[in-house]
Amino acid sequence: MKQLIFLIFLTGVSCGATSLVPLPTDESQPQNPHVYTLIKVESTAQLKKALAEAQPGDSIVIAPGTYEGRFILSKSGTETQPIVVEGAGTATILDAGDTHTGYVFHLQGNHCKIKKMMLQNGLKGFMADNASFNTLAYLTVNNIGEEAIHLRKFSSHNVVQHCDISATGLKRPGYGEGIYIGTANSNWARYTDGEPDKCDYNTVIHNKIGPGITAECIDIKEGTSYGLIAHNTFYADGISGENSADSWLDVKGNSYKIAHNQGYHDGSNTNFLDGIQINCAYEGWGSYNIFSNNSFQVNAAGYAINVRLKSSKGEAVGNIIDGTNEQEGAQKGLTNITITNK
Repeated sequence: MKQLIFLIFLTGVSCGATSLVPLPTDESQPQNPHVYTLIKVESTAQLKKALAEAQPGDSIVIAPGTYEGRFILSKSGTETQPIVVEGAGTATILDAGDTHTGYVFHLQGNHCKIKKMMLQNGLKGFMADNASFNTLAYLTVNNIGEEAIHLRKFSSHNVVQHCDISATGLKRPGYGEGIYIGTANSNWARYTDGEPDKCDYNTVIHNKIGPGITAECIDIKEGTSYGLIAHNTFYADGISGENSADSWLDVKGNSYKIAHNQGYHDGSNTNFLDGIQINCAYEGWGSYNIFSNNSFQVNAAGYAINVRLKSSKGEAVGNIIDGTNEQEGAQKGLTNITITNK
């Protein structure tokens, strides 16, 4: 059996890189052409260079500090060799400098792991376009002009976990979602050639969203399906009422599982109406979603889970509200449809 010997040596990369080079013991076998590197960066220029030149298997480690600018990763890893971009938690700050324009971090690749850093002062915090099989973890996103994290343009099979999101919508409160999945049908022509933006099988778990979220904590758009929203914590402080923002979640996609989430509202925000709203924003959408084991302190005039059965666009059908959901303070009760397994 042929074995690989791994040699570790320092390269001359200006931003500091430790490289692992696989060498076959049989000289007749071709050598892997890429040197997989651990790249340590300490400046904006080094970070942008590392992102631009990233290869599958590379790990980019960002030192504590503030990195001013907008950052783009358009390279892809593989299932077994993802590209990793990792900071030092909130001590690593990516700052775009203007809440009126630009994205702090724009991901356009697959099989990447972006984790442990703070994103601030951009129109949008983290934008994923045509980006699938990625993990966003332990990101702190705040002071954002519109939405904090957006999965768009067929971005699927992504995981957003353990993120802390606050202070969105500083430019346009009605567009200040915490996490936004997909694209509204009015923008399909612009972003997806008129087709539904199928951002499918995305997982959003263990995130803290709020306070200071001016639109929904999570907005799930028509055209998206089969996602999991679980073990998140939502806060109603800051929800603005603009652009119909009056709930923690707005669910317009199909076949989502929404479970084990907690929502809090102390009753002081008069813009807050329902805990969750399910809407048919486009014919055939807003259906077959399952809600279970959620616990909501609503303290508002509406429902904990409001299924808007009919709209001018069509009907929301097949949604299941399990009897394991609990709520306090919703004046109209848990939901407006029959509860399953009560």
